Order: sequence, then C-alpha cells, then structure tokens
Amino acid sequence: MFLTCMETVSKELVSWMRGHESSVFSISVHASGRYAITTSSDTAQLWDLDTFQRKRKLNIRQSVGIQKVFFLPLSNTILSCFKDNSIFAWECDTLSCRYQLPAPPESSSILYKVFAVTRDGRILAAGGKSNHLHLWCLDAKQLFRIIQMPTKVRAIRHLEFLPDSFDAGSNQVLGVLSQDGIMRFINTQTCKLLFEIGSLDEGISSSVISPHGRYIASIMENGSLNIYSVQALTQEINKPPPPLVKVIEDVPKHKLNSGDLKMKVTTGRVQRPAKSRENRMQTRILKQDLAGSFENKENELSDGLNKKRLQILLKGYGEYPTKYRMFIWRSLLQLPENHTAFSSLEDKGVHVAFLNLHKKYPIRSRKLLRVLQRTLSALAHWSAIFSDTPYLPLLAFPFVKLFQNNQLICFEVVATLIINWCQHWFEYFPNPPINILSMIENVLAFHDRELLQHYIAHDITSQLYAWPLLETIFSEVLTREEWLKLFDNVFSNHPSFLLMTVVAYNICSRAPLLNCSLKDDFEYFFHHRNNLDISVVIREVYRLMDTTPTEVHPNSMLHVFAALTKGQYPVFNQYPKFIVDYQTQERERIRNDELDYLRERQMVEDMQAEVDQQRAEDEAWYQKQELLRKAEETRRELLLQEEEKMIQQRQRLASVKRELKVKEMHLQDATRRRFLKMQQDQREMELRRLDDEIERKVHMRDQEIATTAKDLEMRHLELESQKRLYEKNLTRNQEAVAKEMREDADAFRRKVDLEEHMFHKLIETDQTQNQKTQKLIEENLAEAEQACLNADWRIEALRKQRCDDLQRHECYREVARLLRENRRTETEVVDAMMGEEARKWEEAKEKDFHLKSEKKASALADASRKCFLQKETNDALEHAGHGYRKAASRDQNGQVASSCLPRTSQLNDILEMDSSTCISLNQRRMQWDTTERDLMDRVRTLRQRLTAQARNRCQTPHVLAT
Repeated sequence: MFLTCMETVSKELVSWMRGHESSVFSISVHASGRYAITTSSDTAQLWDLDTFQRKRKLNIRQSVGIQKVFFLPLSNTILSCFKDNSIFAWECDTLSCRYQLPAPPESSSILYKVFAVTRDGRILAAGGKSNHLHLWCLDAKQLFRIIQMPTKVRAIRHLEFLPDSFDAGSNQVLGVLSQDGIMRFINTQTCKLLFEIGSLDEGISSSVISPHGRYIASIMENGSLNIYSVQALTQEINKPPPPLVKVIEDVPKHKLNSGDLKMKVTTGRVQRPAKSRENRMQTRILKQDLAGSFENKENELSDGLNKKRLQILLKGYGEYPTKYRMFIWRSLLQLPENHTAFSSLEDKGVHVAFLNLHKKYPIRSRKLLRVLQRTLSALAHWSAIFSDTPYLPLLAFPFVKLFQNNQLICFEVVATLIINWCQHWFEYFPNPPINILSMIENVLAFHDRELLQHYIAHDITSQLYAWPLLETIFSEVLTREEWLKLFDNVFSNHPSFLLMTVVAYNICSRAPLLNCSLKDDFEYFFHHRNNLDISVVIREVYRLMDTTPTEVHPNSMLHVFAALTKGQYPVFNQYPKFIVDYQTQERERIRNDELDYLRERQMVEDMQAEVDQQRAEDEAWYQKQELLRKAEETRRELLLQEEEKMIQQRQRLASVKRELKVKEMHLQDATRRRFLKMQQDQREMELRRLDDEIERKVHMRDQEIATTAKDLEMRHLELESQKRLYEKNLTRNQEAVAKEMREDADAFRRKVDLEEHMFHKLIETDQTQNQKTQKLIEENLAEAEQACLNADWRIEALRKQRCDDLQRHECYREVARLLRENRRTETEVVDAMMGEEARKWEEAKEKDFHLKSEKKASALADASRKCFLQKETNDALEHAGHGYRKAASRDQNGQVASSCLPRTSQLNDILEMDSSTCISLNQRRMQWDTTERDLMDRVRTLRQRLTAQARNRCQTPHVLAT
C-alpha cells in the first residue's frame, strides 16, 4: 500500500509514500501543514510533508488494533485511540507520552469507534456501538459527562462538532450520526436535541460540516448529495427573546364562582433530586492479570507464553478471552511472519485457477472475495496441488473472514493448518483421504459400534459422515462463536484432535442420526447447523483422546505439531506429484487448445465482421440510392404541388380582383346615396328652420293674446269684487227675514216628527207580530222538509242494502254451488282412486298367492338372490316408496302390514299400474284444477264487487248531507 500526494493547481503527482501493509482509513494533517499522520488497522505513521519522508512509525499488537490517530487542533499533541478504549496523548516533536486518559466506569463502558474534538482542543467526544456518548475534558484528563441518546439510537457512526464564530472554539453543538441514518444535533451543555437531518426513508451515509459552520454536506444512502443550511435549521432556535414590556389585561367583569376557585389535589410521592454519581467515590479492586506480564513486551509474545498454562486456562474456561484470542493463536501456531516470502507469492498475482472464483462462490462483500482470492492464489503459488483442490476455498474461508485485515497472518494460519492438521489428506488426490477417513471409522467402531452398524446398514460411508465436516472444518455446522471455541482447543492440542472432533460430533448426535434412514437426511444433517452444544462435543473429544487405545488412536499415525520455517516457507510435496503434473499438463493442453480455438474463432469473427461490414456498406449504399430516388420523387411531387398551389393562388387572386371591383361599385353606389341623402338632409334642415320661424311667430301671437286675456281677467275681478260687495249688503238684509222663517219651519218640523214617530211605532208593532208568525211557520216547514229528506235517505239506504243482500245471497249461492260441484268432483276422483286401489289390492293378493307357491318350489335355489334383492329393495323403498308406505298404513284390512306379503311384490305392483287408469286420473285432476281456477276467479270478482259496493255505501251519507 502506498500514498500519493498531488498538486491541486497543476494536478501533477508530487510524491508517493510507501509503508502501510493494509488500507489507510484516516489521514490527519497538523495545523501548520508540515506533518501528517496516516492510520491503518495495524500501524500509524508520522510523515514530514516537506521531505515526504516517514518520521516515526507506531507498531501495535494485532489483537489490540488502532481506532484513530489524529492531531489536536491548536496544539502540538497527537491523540491515539485504540480498540481496547485506551487513549494516549503524545508530543509531536519529541514523541514522548504526555498523559493517558483513565478507563471509563464499568457501568457505562462502551467500545469507542468514533471521535470528535472541539476547535479549541479541550473537549473530546467518543462513541461506539451504544446510545451513550462520553465527553472527556482533556485539560483535567477525566470523564466529566455521559450523554444518553434516545432509545432508537443503538450505534453511533460519526461525530462532529458544529463550529460557531462566537464561541471561541468551545463548540457546544455536537452532530451525532446514528445507525438509522439520522444525524441529530445536541447541545452538550443542556443535553437538548436542537434539530436533526435525514430520515428513515432517506438516510445519511456520511456527513461533513463546513469550516465556518454554515452548511452541512451529506451523502445519502441512495447516492444523492444534500446540502443543508445551518441558519435555516437553527432559525427556530435562534429566535430573539420575548419583549420585556408586558401589558396588564383587565380583570373580566363576571364574578368568580366558588366552584372556579376549587382545584383537584392529587396525591403523589415527593420527588427529590437524584444523587450525582460524580460525588461518589469509585472503589475498584485490582486483580492480577495473567497476560499483564507480556503486554509491554511486543517482541517477546511467543516466548512469554506457556502452552501448558494455556491448556489449563482453556480447560477451566472452555475458551480463550476474545480480546487476546488472535494473539494466543499466533503464539500457539508460532507464525514466522515471513513478509518477504509472502510478498513474493503475492506479487505473482491472482492464480489462473481462481480467476472466476466469484462465479462459483458469489460472496456479497467484494473486499472479502478479494482477500479470499489472494489467499488462495498465494497457496496455489506455494504448492501446485492447491490450484486443483476443490475444497480449499471452504477450508480457508473461515480464516479469511477472521483475518481479512491481515493477509499475511491469514495465509500462514491456513498453511500451518494444512501442514499439521491436514496430514495425509492429499495422498489419494483427487479422491478424499481414505486413510484419514479409515482412522475416523476405526475410532467410531471402537467407541460406538451401534452407530457404525447403522451407517453400514443404510449404505452411509465415511465420505458422507466425516469428510463434509473435515473439508469445511466444521464451518457449516457451527456458529462463529462455537467455531472459535472449537479451534481454541484444536490449536492447543495434537493434530489428531481434529479427527477426534469428527468422531465426537457423530457420537453426540447419535440420537437424531439413528432416526435417519434416507441418504438425503444424512447429507442434510452434515451440511447444516444442528441443535448441539459445542461444549459437550469438546468434553467428548477429550474423553476420546484419553480412552482410545494406541493401536486405534490417530495420535500414533500423525506427526506432532511443526511450525512454519522462518525466512522461507517449507516445500509442500506430500501428494502424488504425477497426478498433479498430469492434471497440470492436461489443463495446459486444454488451455492451449482453448487458446487456439479462441484464436480461430476470433479470426472467423473478424472475417464475419468484415463480411458484415461489407454487407452493411452495400446495404447502406442501396439504402442511400433508394433514399435519393425517393427524394427525387418527393421533389417532383413538391414541384407539382407548388404548380397546383400557384394555379390556386392565381384563381384566388382573380376572385379577389372581382371582389375588389364589386366593392368599388358598391362604394360608388354608397357615395351616390350618401350625396343624395346629404342633399335631402339640407332640404329638411331648411324646412325645419321655416317651421321654427312659424312656431316663433305663433308663440308671439299667443303671448299677445295671453296678455290681453290677463287684462280682461283683471277687469272681471274688479267687477266681481263690486258684485260681492252689493251681494253682502243684500245678504245682510235677507238674514233677518230668513231667521224668522227658519224658526217657524223648525216648529212645524218638530210637530211633524212627533206625529210620524207615533205612526211608525204602531206599524212596527204590527210587523213584529207578523215576523214571529212567519218565522215559526218557516221553521216548521224546514223540519217537515228535513223529515222527508231523512225518510227518503233511509228508504234509499234500505233499498241499496236489500240490493246488496240479494247480490251477496246470489254470490253465496254461486259459491256454494261451486263448492258442491268441487266436492262432487273430489268424491268422484277419490272413488276412482279407491276403486283402482282395491283392484290393485286384488291383483296383489293374486300375485302374492302365486309368489308363495313359487317360493315354496324354489326356496333353496333363490336364497342368495333373495337376500341381495331384499337389501336393494330396502334402499329403493327408503328413497322412492315413502309415500306409498303411508297410504298402506291407513288401510283398514291391514293386508299390507302382513308379513306374508314381501316388499318386492308391493313395489312391483305399484310400478305395474295400469296406464289407462293413470291417464283418466290425470284428466280428472286437470279438470278439477280448471274448475278450481274458475272458482277462484269468480270469488275474486265477487270480492271486488263487494268492496266497490261497500265503498259506495260509505260515500252515500256524505252526498245526502251535502
């Protein structure tokens, strides 16, 4: 692995830096721009950017690992964070350790994965696979706050402080990107959620904040790039404070009721402030760490371990600590770490046998597929047999997945496994190792002969119950934790321990295996995970190792553990070389034949391509000629169309000229009319002027006449005033005379009124007596007329009732007559049916007598047939003779109930009814149905008639009263 440094202006390569063996995932540059730190999973390197030379390298153990190494802002301090949660601070110039942060409390310890530092370099935020955040004060070197995120947050993927221009670098807003793709921004002082970006449907993959804190750029999970404005996101938070001036509102005028002042008091427990955990004294008991004596001796790891003590520790706990497992494995396997030899194998590239590995083993992770391909290629370059071993990917995949970040260790672990635990596997290549499978079968025969006999009985060989476990080294039937626990014991014991594990797995699974009888069931069992405790299997392996006799024990047939040699890897030739060479030669021959075939096919394809090209050119030329011909025809058609358009335009132009001529004539005619109308208007104006002059003169004459009339009226008024004066004097003289005459007239009128009053009173008395007499006579006459009317109404009502009674009596008689006819018809039908029934009974008696005689003659011959007919007849009678049995039960003579008459004869007699009788009965039934329909029609008509009469009777009184 190497780094490249590019010039951003000229886009040219400035320098490249080698040194990392694994991928670099972090680069931190000093504030001055002179130094840079690059970090990978196993090492961190300090570079001088002026000379592009490596200044210092930090090596650590594989089991610990580096999380992140970076410069603190505005300082000369390097902060290194490891996978065991240890954090160290180093001086950049002298590279001396300045301090180490203490371990977090056990109650809230998390595995740190991501880190963030404020711009002033005083606060460190750390998070990992938890919803807790740890805030460290780097000045005081202590943990001062633990923030718990919402419960929906299960892991933290990224941390970054939001810069602010006015906080002097002491950033208080922290952005937290969780596993659900939502980035939440919290205030580290108040522990409040300010805002968040992203959603569950549109999650954020990674995010970065601009140096001034104005924008946030986020790469979404769907591949889009979103840019957020911090000012818009914090607009609701940065609102100005409310005004200090408050307006006092008037008290409402309505009076308060006593009920308004009542409040419901709820009981509850008094809440007291919780005691701070920071005030408690933390007391921890330090225990002696078995591995502590060799933690500071990185170069003496293999020499500092004792295999016996490790085995004692393994038997006590069942497995090695997860934290130190890889380190213990490397020590147990005594890996030489031959970097040069492995680099020479790796430089040979991908082996030809594994170029199409992704087709046979489609692994989702491209990184894992690439590491597996490189590891298998290195093994194939180390020994030629591994290029033809079909189960090698299955054998190496668990270790590749475990050591995918260190390919050297992965290769050496697989090579050590093949040399020691895969002894004698390749002696029968390309067949499975028959000798190894025979060892396993011998041990199984000694410890569980019943299970072996069950295998033999169902034609199950060791290639089915042992070889699938060996070629996959139990990776298909065990989980990751179970597999690691098993190989803790495998690597700590003799190579025969792996073969004993196969036997122990079969013995511990004997109950379900003894229930299997099909070959497919056995294959499924040894290729899938089963409900089996690996601890029980391991204890069984140790028991087999101790109790197996020497003549059967694989320990005597396998060599002891032999580590890989340092410097160069040993030669591996424990296989039939002629077979491999023959396969290699055959493969090379096939490859050469394939190359020749591909070369010839390429030539044929080239020739075919030339022919196709020539054909395409010819086709294009013909198409071009066709296009030219069509273009010429098109242009000719266009010319013809243009000529037709020209003729049409000329015709339209001639019609336009004609229209213009007609318009011109119309305009001249209109001008002439307008001139004549103007002359006519002038003459009319002269006539109106003469009329106005005449009217003016007439008006002047009328005014003179009116003035003369007014003078005459004044004269008449003068005369009238003189007349009224004369009349007034005359009236004054006449009033006296008139007064005397009125008095005499009044006296005479009073006398006349008195006489007339007396006369009228006499007349009125006589008229009153006459009116009373006349009124009495009129009342009597009215009563007599009313009595006559009532008598007439009663007579009419009685007459109508009598008519209705007569009609109803006729209807009743008709209905009775019809009913009698109906009963007579029914009687005839019943008599006919009874006669037919009696005749049939007579026939039945005769047939019964005949049947008895026949049955006495052939009783023995017809016994079996009679039983069968009896059963079938019973079934037929139950479905078809139900009505007949009811009629037979009403018979008075009881002949049908007699046990002498078989049911078979009854059914046959019924089915042999005379056809003529059935026809006559059907005809009579049809006549009866017709008579019944007529009768119902008559009854319906009668009902309608009665209803109409009743309605008329209800309306008659109202008419008479009116």
